[in-house]
Amino acid sequence: MAIRILIAEDHADSLELMRYLLQAHGYEVVTAADGEVALLMARQEQPDLILCDLRMPKVNGYEVAAQLKRDEALRHIPLIAVTAFSMLGDREKVLAAGFDGYFSKPIDVDNFIAVLERHLLPAPGTDGADGEGG
Repeated sequence: MAIRILIAEDHADSLELMRYLLQAHGYEVVTAADGEVALLMARQEQPDLILCDLRMPKVNGYEVAAQLKRDEALRHIPLIAVTAFSMLGDREKVLAAGFDGYFSKPIDVDNFIAVLERHLLPAPGTDGADGEGG
C-alpha cells in the first residue's frame, strides 16, 4: 500500500509542485484547498503525513495543527508546515504550535523529498508497527 500524504494548500502552483514531486516518487496524494477541508480529509483519509500551509481560507494552518494535535486519532500523524514565512524565529514559532517540521516557500525541489522522508521514518526505539512517525 502506497504512503498517503495530505497536502493542505490554497495556492494552486505550490499545490501542483508538491503533488508532482510526491507522485513522481510513488506517494499517493490527497489535497485540500482550505483548513476546514484539510481537517475533514485528515479524519477520512488517515494520511501518513500532512503538509499544511499556514495561511489558508476558513481555518489557518495554526488552527489545523491545534485541532489535529488535540485529536487522539490524528495526533500521531507527522504534520509539516509549508509557508512563505521564513523570518528569524518563524521556524521556532511553527514548531511550538505543534508542527513536526517546516518547509519554506518556494519549495527546494532538490531537497523536498529527502527532508519529507525523514518524517516518515519510525520514531527511535520503535519498530514502526505502531504507526508512529518520526
